[in-house]
Amino acid sequence: MTVFRWGQHWHPFHDLEREVEGLLKRVNASIHGLRFGRQFPAVNLYELKDEFLLTAELPGITPDCLEITIAGGILTLKGERKVPEDCEVDRFRRRERYCGSWQRSLNLPEKIQEEKLAAEFNNGILRIHLPRAEEIKPRRIPVIEGKD
Repeated sequence: MTVFRWGQHWHPFHDLEREVEGLLKRVNASIHGLRFGRQFPAVNLYELKDEFLLTAELPGITPDCLEITIAGGILTLKGERKVPEDCEVDRFRRRERYCGSWQRSLNLPEKIQEEKLAAEFNNGILRIHLPRAEEIKPRRIPVIEGKD
């Protein structure tokens, strides 16, 4: 039984939040097809001198199952990871790797030269080279001594 003490504020939403949190901790079930916490695929975006380099981990995917598009500063990766032919879906006892179609869109940090975008795929790692647009590259401005 909860005891209410004078001088303390009663917050019904704190009680609700605590109850929901306890319920979620007790439920240890994964829902097929839903991925909580992380989008697929995992990506890294590096800033290099003349370009950005995006890498994505795509184990179990072939290059012909990938589609990469860019429009309006948004890079979109689409693909599909197929269930191995020798594995029947109803025979899985544990299934942690996502199978099926997926799509991930990323906002690019700066303008890039879309016509020079290049992608390579090797050993399950996708590398996309995103060359910076000329007008975005930093330009050094000389500082001269002023006259009084």
